Amino acid sequence: MNVTIRQYREGDLPQMLEIWNEIVEDGIAFPQTEQLSLAAGTRFFSEKAWIGVAEEEETGKLLGLYILHPNNVGRCGHIANATYGVRSTARGLGAGEALVRHSIEKGRELGFRLLQFNAVVKTNYGAIHLYEKLGFVKIGLVPGGFFMKDGTFEDIILFYRNL
Repeated sequence: MNVTIRQYREGDLPQMLEIWNEIVEDGIAFPQTEQLSLAAGTRFFSEKAWIGVAEEEETGKLLGLYILHPNNVGRCGHIANATYGVRSTARGLGAGEALVRHSIEKGRELGFRLLQFNAVVKTNYGAIHLYEKLGFVKIGLVPGGFFMKDGTFEDIILFYRNL
């Protein structure tokens, strides 16, 4: 399977929302509790600094997406934050790694110096393995920082990487 990472286009929004809403519905990785409608998704995604999508070249199907934006403002505006989402049927096939690698390069291109993740759920083993493989460093743990869909609380891990 050949995957291309490119900037999203308005016509991608229905597939992006499928991916996003599937992860929100799972309730084990994204902090959001409400799914995005097309109108809300249009607003949400248009506010971000840069959004990339992983497109399967043969079919044009979107396998995943990422959002890249400042983690903070002013004197901390040089630190980026990113969110990644991969369609459940495409996990483990390399789309997630391609998205993270692309976001690192895009972050550099946009002038960010660091990439920080504020809330990686401790049970998201695939993501944690990938981040460590790509040189991200754990910088802390927030006990019970994520409210799981099943009503339990899970720890979250903070990561960073120099760009």
